Amino acid sequence: MFVQIRKWTITEGNSDKILERFKKKPGQGPTLIEQREGFIGRELLVKNVRRGEEEVVMIIRWESEDAWKAWEKSPEHIGGHKEKIKEHGGKPPKPEYVINMEHGNYTIVE
Repeated sequence: MFVQIRKWTITEGNSDKILERFKKKPGQGPTLIEQREGFIGRELLVKNVRRGEEEVVMIIRWESEDAWKAWEKSPEHIGGHKEKIKEHGGKPPKPEYVINMEHGNYTIVE
């Protein structure tokens, strides 16, 4: 199994903005990524904090690294990014509430 992890560190009170972007909307059918062969599932996690920065983590699970690579190269995935570039006249700026974003790809060994 192959796992992709993305972690956003954001200013206090803004975790909902990341969640809005990635949460499934009520009544929405399967998303494009959910329809991809090899996609297993996705979880969104919010770190419980009292004050200060917040953290949102998204974990995406795939059957294999090849399945993930096929998604990355798919017209649907590339088209979504091209649309964002078109909207912003270039690479979209990082939102002011995002302090940091990290991502990593992992192979599950056990």
